[in-house]
Amino acid sequence: MSRQLRSPASRRSPVRLLIGLVAAAGLLFPQGAAHAAPYRAPGDDKIAKAVATDLKDGKATFFVRLAGEANVSAARRAATKQAKGRAVYAAKTAHANRSQARLRKLLTERKAAFTPFWIANIVKVTADPGLATEIAALPEVTAIEPIEKADPPKPRPGKARAKIDAAEWNIDRIGAPQVWTDLKNLGEGVVVGIMDSGVDIEHPDLAGQYRGTRADGYMDHDYNWTAPEGMCPSAAPCDPHYHGTHVTGTIVGKSGIGVAPGAKWIAAGGCCDESALLAGGQWMLAPTDVNGQNPRPDLAPDIINNSWGGKGYKDTYETMVSAWVDAGIFPMFAIGNDGPACGTAHSPGMFTESYASGAFGADNAAASFSSRGAGENGELKPNISAPGDGIRSSIPEGGYKTISGTSMASPHVAATVVLMLSAAPSLRGDVAAVRALLDSTAIDGDDTTCGGTSQDNNIYGEGRLDAYAAVQAAPDDPLGTLSGTVTSTIGVPVTEADVTVTGPLGRTAASGGQGAYSVRRLPPGTYQVTASRFGYSPTTTSVTIVAGQTTTADLALTLRPHAPVSGTISVAGVPEKGATVKVAGTTAEAVTDAAGHYQLGLPHGSYRLEVSASSRCVGTASEQITVAGSVTKNVDLQVRHDTFGYTCTSGTEPYVAGTQRLTQIDTKQVEELTLPFPVPLYGTARSDLWVSARGFASFIEPDVPDNEPLPNPGLPNLAVYPFWENIWVDAQAGVYTATVGTAPHRSFVIEWRNVTFNDGNDRRLSFSVLLGEDGTIGYRYKDIDAWRDQGLSATIGLENQDGSDAFEYSYNARVISEGRSLTFTAPAVPRRTRP
Repeated sequence: MSRQLRSPASRRSPVRLLIGLVAAAGLLFPQGAAHAAPYRAPGDDKIAKAVATDLKDGKATFFVRLAGEANVSAARRAATKQAKGRAVYAAKTAHANRSQARLRKLLTERKAAFTPFWIANIVKVTADPGLATEIAALPEVTAIEPIEKADPPKPRPGKARAKIDAAEWNIDRIGAPQVWTDLKNLGEGVVVGIMDSGVDIEHPDLAGQYRGTRADGYMDHDYNWTAPEGMCPSAAPCDPHYHGTHVTGTIVGKSGIGVAPGAKWIAAGGCCDESALLAGGQWMLAPTDVNGQNPRPDLAPDIINNSWGGKGYKDTYETMVSAWVDAGIFPMFAIGNDGPACGTAHSPGMFTESYASGAFGADNAAASFSSRGAGENGELKPNISAPGDGIRSSIPEGGYKTISGTSMASPHVAATVVLMLSAAPSLRGDVAAVRALLDSTAIDGDDTTCGGTSQDNNIYGEGRLDAYAAVQAAPDDPLGTLSGTVTSTIGVPVTEADVTVTGPLGRTAASGGQGAYSVRRLPPGTYQVTASRFGYSPTTTSVTIVAGQTTTADLALTLRPHAPVSGTISVAGVPEKGATVKVAGTTAEAVTDAAGHYQLGLPHGSYRLEVSASSRCVGTASEQITVAGSVTKNVDLQVRHDTFGYTCTSGTEPYVAGTQRLTQIDTKQVEELTLPFPVPLYGTARSDLWVSARGFASFIEPDVPDNEPLPNPGLPNLAVYPFWENIWVDAQAGVYTATVGTAPHRSFVIEWRNVTFNDGNDRRLSFSVLLGEDGTIGYRYKDIDAWRDQGLSATIGLENQDGSDAFEYSYNARVISEGRSLTFTAPAVPRRTRP
């Protein structure tokens, strides 16, 4: 697990989310008379002190734990991974529905916000003190607990090393290239799940291995990606950090950075809130569509990599890990970065049922930062060690970075399991057998400092990972190959067709040059083979795979009739150049010319056109069409505005810098100013302003929280957000102010100059806000050259006094470019000056 950084306190709001245990505080209920025992309502002893303390402020969000767990014995008797997964899902959901029924009914009647979980018998609830007392009084409720947070990862710097025959040193060290060349195994046919900060779906070394990527490049996110609401700007995977992208690269990345570049990945973003992790772990066992509906345990991954954790025991996670194992999913964890002291193993990696990796470096010595065991009940921990010191892998924006941590070690082991399952499909779902093979083929590391023997100890575990030996030791399953060609009915090769194989084992492939495809290592049996491509009618055939032989199945697709779809896109009646027209569910799209005109060619059928302008100052539109001949569809987009009436324009106005440096913001994070003139915002003009190091300024004294979507009732409010992010004003940076222009059109300038990010990122940018005495608000940007600078984890916009109205230009979206300017204009209404 990589070095870690705790996030700053969450944004305060009337409904506060508890993160971690707070100090013990007084009881929720008042004390009785002197010499009398304090009054305790029925069930009050079930409410954790941290929750009771938080309830004093009003509503709180917490976990309600209920008695009992599901009987999953049917899963343990099941013979296949799919059967195991279905049995666990059926038992867990049925038990949750029964045991949580009365609580859910109460919460529904009280109109309380709640989220039930089934992977653990827990319900997330937002409630006031009275409702919390009612919940605690239910006999099936065993505890009301705070929602904790695992440590978000903070990678350590790493030393770059030369590649070895086009592979990174760490990939070569475990013998992965030998598996590729000698055993002809890239990990095909296996799916790995990533629970982390997210994944950059656009990285060229990762995009093709996403399970949702079709042969023609279209990406289907149903059952392949999930994240907390608002984390990403669209339904597609994203990574506001970069940790998850780095981890994923080590597992499936191309260009020599990944152990199993032929495997597929799916992911759950949102590390590391306990609620998000529990939701992600539940989704992994039974993935859902993008709306969180229609769970499919048959689409669960074979392995889940977890490069996160924290100190101390947490039985919520142990219940989750046990469910994965019962479902035949291999649970891979990082052991932590609190070495070299003994007894520093992190949870969940320390659990008996978790398989956890420590880290070693290029010298084969255990990394000093790698946590040491023992684990739960004296269990040998880590279980194994893998390269984790100086690991080069992918980061967002198509980049690469060398970092260190057991977060970097864990994916090596996860990917080795991928190679093992690809070589021997009979191992799928047999977690114990996979563990035994990893253990028996590891290279011993002799260090008994923290207990154990020279062969098995709490520094290296069973030893250093040897992927080549582990794959060679896997069962020699009888396997066959399927190959063929996809053509049109007139014999023209069809490239980028999706080939789906279903039967004893499910697999996918894509037709390449000349329409050829190949699927290797299929267990013998009868399969259905389907070829499909947008614009063609799909076709299916049946084949029988024989061990040691290649079976040929050629498929012919029928081209569907096509017709033109065209029209004009305008904004408030004016033709819009550069607007995008996309056809939902396909890769078809067009961009309008100077006259706002677009044209597409589509096969006959029904479609949804998704239309957007070149600027987020303009709204989007969705139009349904049916194509049976030529279609003309004109769309008039509307200028966006908030309830108050603010609108915006996007342009390239000159950058405006400050001249007077603020002296306290570097250390205090917030500095109070008195403006030289009142500035109107949402109808009231004020002169008192608080400037935050985090890229915003507020006319109400703010907290300094992480960025969130707008509007939000919690502080900050009555604020301008040119780039609200986790920014650091270090010695190379500064915040400057100036006054420009002449009355009555003066502007007060606040410039965040050469600032960087507070998580070890080495990128820098500058931006400024112009607060106009005439009510206009301007934002300017420069030194914008990468994904983070473009706003991938920033909030940009305006917000009113109580957080009930806002103009959110963007939230966690890459929308800012070099030289970009935004100007927000208020409607012509009388303004009031604050007394």
